[in-house]
Amino acid sequence: MARLAARYPWVVDLLVGLAVAKFYLAAVRLDSELGRPWTGWDFVAAGGALTLITLRRRWPRTVLGLSVAAAVLSMAAHESWAASIPGVAIAAYTVATRSTGRAAWQLGGSAALLSYGASVLWPGTAWADTPWWARGNIGLLFAVLMAVAIGDAIRTQRAYVAAVEERARRAEESREQDAHRRVIEERLRIARELHDVVAHRLALISVQAGVATHLMHSRPEQATAALNHVRQAANTAVTELGTVVSVLRQDGDPDPTTLPAPGLADLPGLLDTVATSGLRVRFRQNGPARALPAAADLAAYRIIQESLTNAHKHGAGGTADLNVAYRDDGVTIEVSNPVRVPGQVGAAVGTRHGLIGMQERAAALGGALRARPISANVFAVQAFVPAMPDRAAE
Repeated sequence: MARLAARYPWVVDLLVGLAVAKFYLAAVRLDSELGRPWTGWDFVAAGGALTLITLRRRWPRTVLGLSVAAAVLSMAAHESWAASIPGVAIAAYTVATRSTGRAAWQLGGSAALLSYGASVLWPGTAWADTPWWARGNIGLLFAVLMAVAIGDAIRTQRAYVAAVEERARRAEESREQDAHRRVIEERLRIARELHDVVAHRLALISVQAGVATHLMHSRPEQATAALNHVRQAANTAVTELGTVVSVLRQDGDPDPTTLPAPGLADLPGLLDTVATSGLRVRFRQNGPARALPAAADLAAYRIIQESLTNAHKHGAGGTADLNVAYRDDGVTIEVSNPVRVPGQVGAAVGTRHGLIGMQERAAALGGALRARPISANVFAVQAFVPAMPDRAAE
């Protein structure tokens, strides 16, 4: 019945109206006190009840008013109230399901009181001497009020279900948006890692390959050393690239392998690597070195790596200064280098993906990074990486 009412409500209303009309006619004929043969007006009243019940969803308040009026007229004619009250109860139930609680009880209560008052004022001939508290009169009153209570309860339950479904829909949308945001953040993180690894190592490979080409005929031993550096840089790039790509493996993949992420403890190796490419780095450390959370350690290393790569690619003189200062709340980094053109921004001639990646790394941990000229001929990258708790361990 519920599925039928949802798809074809007018069919259900028609069936209910037919049942009420049949009940009306049966009550007129079979009432033990007021029973009588049918007349033409009885069929008109039954047809009116059928019409009102069929239209109750479209004009609920109008149908309730007409149903109460019909019941009052029926009682005024000394007919049985049992023949007309079912229509009033159904109309009151419909109003209660489509109105606020206060309006439902105001309208339904008024309908109940009017019907009850009519039954007391114009009782049937067999009830001429019955008091107002008689079982039949009180039963009429409570029948209508019970219909209002049921309708109000159903309206409340429907509103609750609709609110739950709306919250579930919003929660699903929020989960989808959160998953989409996480996918974007992970893609950006992987892109930064790939850029840091590939750009840095390929820059070294390019420089050493150029040196080897230049010295191949005049100084073959130095060319051989340069090619060895190329091979070492390529092997290191492959290893680091494997570390980055390993995060894309699924849990069920066979033989998952990961290598420790680089950190500030690996700075000597990084400085040796950039030195072989022709960049001389003057390194200065303030404060004793200490262990940092993995995320902060990796971010600091990558910022230094990218800054030195940019200094080698876009700087002048083949020199750079690296200052690392350990603080209680994190680590500060400054990489400065001369520029070819006064006022030139170090990565302006490139794609700027490196600078964007460094800024994103620092911001993701609550830090900050600035890349700007600090004098007419010097460009500097200045960053602060806070010593945040290791998110991977949480």
